[in-house]
Amino acid sequence: MKITGYRSLTAYHDWQRPVGDVNGVVQSGITEVPVLLLETDGGLTGIGLGQHAEIERLFPAVDNADPRGVSTLYDAMLAHVFKSGHAGATFGTIAAIDMALWDLKAKMADEPLWRTLGAGDRFVPGYASGLCYGLDDAAFGAHYRAWADRGFSAAKIKGGRDLDRDIARLETVRDILSRNSDRPALMLDVNEAWNCKQAIRHLAEIEKRVDLTWIEEPVRRWDAAGLADIARAARTAVATGENLTGIEQYLPLFDARAVDIVQSGSVWGITHFMRVAMAAHSRGLPVSPVAYNANPVAHAAAAMPNMIGIEVQDFGVPTGFDVDQQIADGGILLGDRPGLGIVIDEATIAASVAGNGWNVQGGPHRRPRNAGLYLAPKSGTVGL
Repeated sequence: MKITGYRSLTAYHDWQRPVGDVNGVVQSGITEVPVLLLETDGGLTGIGLGQHAEIERLFPAVDNADPRGVSTLYDAMLAHVFKSGHAGATFGTIAAIDMALWDLKAKMADEPLWRTLGAGDRFVPGYASGLCYGLDDAAFGAHYRAWADRGFSAAKIKGGRDLDRDIARLETVRDILSRNSDRPALMLDVNEAWNCKQAIRHLAEIEKRVDLTWIEEPVRRWDAAGLADIARAARTAVATGENLTGIEQYLPLFDARAVDIVQSGSVWGITHFMRVAMAAHSRGLPVSPVAYNANPVAHAAAAMPNMIGIEVQDFGVPTGFDVDQQIADGGILLGDRPGLGIVIDEATIAASVAGNGWNVQGGPHRRPRNAGLYLAPKSGTVGL
């Protein structure tokens, strides 16, 4: 079987609540989900999720190739852009193609991807999340009670602007999840909103009130020295890595002992996640994949020996998607449908309402001008 072509779709996910982080909130709760379809001469189609703006430039690296050689094709794509670099949109495109290749490989074997990758258990432990920064207090509590109803005993909240608000919300989640655990795991994600000294000061205050499991992205993703200082000063673990593109970008953090929980963005694909997981495993560090629509990287997470928990952000899936998985018992139960377990209805996707707000000024993918530069935050402020 050979790869013969591709098509692109844009699906939409209606979260039915505002979603975002300290960098911005999408009040509509509707976000885009780019879909890449890799076609073959054998009638199978591979599904890759995530933006793939560089598909025309990268497709020649896999055109007419046997999709079963995924690892070789991944390196072929990196080689294809050797001179121009693989970060940003290019790495996202490599990831979407890579995901579609893994989907095809498992479909050709007529088995779910978790089985193809060697996992012995279809259950993937997780932690509750939800891009919850823009929720008012009542909606915030209702959101995490819904996670508790599904057996979750670990949760991550979004914060970084108002320390008192962050502490109060961590305590709220602790109380909610206490029905499932005497010591629920609590994480705080500030999405690079602090500088090093702010992080050390704020964590000292938080740790007086909350047994924090990890602080996520306290400073900029490449600040190995700052992350290492925070790791030494705080009791909590430092988690970072979701925005790093390529295993080589982790090396300064490993060398500086600047990361305790090694993260990988699901949007960067399956091969990248597995390589990051093995690099972390060689250093005795746990790995945690960051969420994406329909949780495709959960299949790889199930096979990793050092996977501590996958982020789960929503119970629903994008419009026009049917996904063979269940979110229950504090994690994801993967099904038996071949490949990623995703079936899409293209007609439904084509008719779905257009998304808005995700990539425009003020959304969570745009860093505010004064992030990390404020002296005294305004109490109760939502956003920067």
